[in-house]
Amino acid sequence: MIELEEITKVYSRGFLRRQKTIAVNNVSISIKRGKTLGLVGESGSGKSTLGRIALRLIEPSSGTVRFDGIDLTRLKGSKLRKLRPRMQILFQDPDTSLDPRMTIRECMAEPLIISNRAGPEEMEDRILGLLGQVGLQSDLIDRYPFEISGGQKQRVALARVLSLDPDFIVADEPTAALDLSVQAQVLSLIKSIQKKSNLTILFISHDLQVIEQMSDSIAVMHHGSIIEQGTPQDILHIPMEHYTRNLVAAAYGSDAWLGKIKDLRAKS
Repeated sequence: MIELEEITKVYSRGFLRRQKTIAVNNVSISIKRGKTLGLVGESGSGKSTLGRIALRLIEPSSGTVRFDGIDLTRLKGSKLRKLRPRMQILFQDPDTSLDPRMTIRECMAEPLIISNRAGPEEMEDRILGLLGQVGLQSDLIDRYPFEISGGQKQRVALARVLSLDPDFIVADEPTAALDLSVQAQVLSLIKSIQKKSNLTILFISHDLQVIEQMSDSIAVMHHGSIIEQGTPQDILHIPMEHYTRNLVAAAYGSDAWLGKIKDLRAKS
């Protein structure tokens, strides 16, 4: 579904733009249709930049992005705009997606109107159906974003994304701002929707436990490069890189990690 080949992104700054910062360094990843790739790494590792490059929200300095067999890096204008609804992003902070001056009804109607997905006569039913899909009651429809909880706002943001019937979603730390109980609910919701809709997801997080829960495969990013890729079992139980081992130990605790390794050896 989505392939990134030898992606590099270099930012230039300073006098005559001579200072170079390599945000992404020769990265190649691919995600099969209906699967989730978990991209994990510390802040500043290049995860979000790579996610935005996958959607052509940021132009790569070099490399190729293919979506459903189409070379996105060569598309421009109307051809690229035509594909936009099929590729969406779910941000960490729903306040960046929801206009505080608009009611939930208006927030939900906006992408439907822009993309001609629903006419005036069917708009109400379409909005209520989308809110129901993410577990929200109809009585929220005339409230403003500041009148609902963080978890509810993230569900509205997810409903807006789903309103365009996407095939591929970049979920960029979508639960990092939520408390643990709400986080678990939203993650479970995303997995349920993915299963029903056969969504392909690039799930970005610094939280390895969240990545383990959500992913079919994991890529570890450090200083702009992918240093290790594999199944969750490979990455969590037998990490090859020192940086990955530190991530696992920090996420689960050294004793818990050693216990996982002993269990794995006992089964083998």
